[in-house]
Amino acid sequence: MLIIRLQRFGRKNQPSFRLVVTEKQKSPHGKYVENLGFLDMINKKSRINKERVIYWLNNGAQVSDSAWNFLVTEKVIEGKKRNVFKKKKKKKEKEQSSASKEAKKETKESSKTKNTEEVDNPASI
Repeated sequence: MLIIRLQRFGRKNQPSFRLVVTEKQKSPHGKYVENLGFLDMINKKSRINKERVIYWLNNGAQVSDSAWNFLVTEKVIEGKKRNVFKKKKKKKEKEQSSASKEAKKETKESSKTKNTEEVDNPASI
């Protein structure tokens, strides 16, 4: 399945993005099928090949959320912007991590109490 996404390039702390068509399963930093445009965040410049974007959308390519918002602001496609945020952890993962943290705390507390008992009772030494 093909997807239209933003591919970051440029130097450290100087973000620039390419709007590319690529396979969904491939790395976002790897090879791409076609370059559809660019977005320069520092100089506030952008260029999009609108005809090719519409061509790929008609041929079934999906659009990532960030690329969707970029295409909406550039008025290539019509629609509302999508919410883009980091994914939250699942409840099961949170429960497992909290359980492991509690177990670690209990082992630390038990080792502390053993150490204090040894200090309090010099006759046991």
